[in-house]
Amino acid sequence: MVILITGASHTGKTLLAQRMLEKYKYPSFSLDHLKMGLIRSGNTALSPLEDEALMDYLWPIVREIIKTAIENRQNLIVEGCYVPFDWRKDFAEDYLADIRFICLAMTGDFIERHFRDIVGKSSVIESRQDDSACSVASLKEDNRQCCAGFLEAGEQVSLIDKSFEQVIESLLNC
Repeated sequence: MVILITGASHTGKTLLAQRMLEKYKYPSFSLDHLKMGLIRSGNTALSPLEDEALMDYLWPIVREIIKTAIENRQNLIVEGCYVPFDWRKDFAEDYLADIRFICLAMTGDFIERHFRDIVGKSSVIESRQDDSACSVASLKEDNRQCCAGFLEAGEQVSLIDKSFEQVIESLLNC
């Protein structure tokens, strides 16, 4: 089983992956780690801020890692924001049967009510080096785009509106 966790920035993707790792004992693979490894090693001239170009660059690699895990009957948690809205087109049905897709997004109201908590907890699992560009407006727009894109593609989105912990717990117990 591959658990594919994606979503907007600051929604708790890494925290959910960590909790799933602890609960299911599946290894976890961070797309941010892959991104930074490729950037720091000089294998790409892209910068960490080029999200769309990074998705185009990383997704073919990630797609094949997922296929390899499934072919080898290995469990894996893959988390990060570099998953295209139409990701399913890259997998035959027999692969899709072994992928659990999770998309996290927050409502604008949740972001407005909890912005300080969201930013305050952004380094709970990983250390964010520069979060200065994070604002209520940028989070709302990122979450709106993410939610709209995945919903338009026919995906379910786990929407964080009232309680972050309740959404995370419900995903852990599926």
